[in-house]
Amino acid sequence: MATVNFMNNKIAAAIRTEKDFSKALRSDVDMIFLLHSNIMTIQPCINEIHGAGKKIIVHVDFAEGIGKDRAGLEYLKKLGVDGICTTRTNLVRMAKDLGMLTVQRFFMIDSHSVGTSVESIKISKPDIVEIMPAIVTKKIKEFSSLVSVPVIAGGLVETEEEVKAALEAGANVVSTGETSLWTMKF
Repeated sequence: MATVNFMNNKIAAAIRTEKDFSKALRSDVDMIFLLHSNIMTIQPCINEIHGAGKKIIVHVDFAEGIGKDRAGLEYLKKLGVDGICTTRTNLVRMAKDLGMLTVQRFFMIDSHSVGTSVESIKISKPDIVEIMPAIVTKKIKEFSSLVSVPVIAGGLVETEEEVKAALEAGANVVSTGETSLWTMKF
């Protein structure tokens, strides 16, 4: 399945609420990620999204009442879902076998997660990969302002600029496995 034929807009709508759903339908996005759905409401959502000229990607890990198995994926395809999003390698492979667009979501928390994600991608061969979180420094700032204990920022820190950005965002300390950064002075 071609993955770029509807990815003209650089923003995709990830929605959880009815209010956000209505806004997404009226927006310029090409792709709507339905992060919360259930077996009773999925068909009307598909109809409205397609009626607005957009593609629907259902996050199957969060879809209530729909099996996290081949039958559940067949059901979604029969209803007209364009693709699925999941963290599960086995679901990506099943959905690909059914001809559905697949988005595999990975949480990058440290350098080990990068390696395991790459290995999973080689096995599942998703059409699109979603890396999370996209940005974290703003959350460091928000989080450090809400707690009264020191905050250590760690995971995927590989450059001096990343260390400085985390510290400027409010982290008290940055942990890294990158040995060349262990001698930085402040």
